[in-house]
Amino acid sequence: MKSESFIRILAGVMILLSVALTRYVDARWWFFTAFIGLNLIQSAITGFCPPTFVLDKLGWIDADNRIHFGGTPRR
Repeated sequence: MKSESFIRILAGVMILLSVALTRYVDARWWFFTAFIGLNLIQSAITGFCPPTFVLDKLGWIDADNRIHFGGTPRR
């Protein structure tokens, strides 16, 4: 899976989670939704994406920008 696809899935899941938390737990979870939206905007403008940075540090992204959960395979 390409890292861009994974990041889009992650953002969608986090937004759905924050909407559910807002509905069933507390209205202040909308701040989490706003944070995710602002992070998506800054990522589009600057090109820096914190989840991609973390995945890269974990060694889960290879040279082809594909994700290998648990680390890159050894060749």
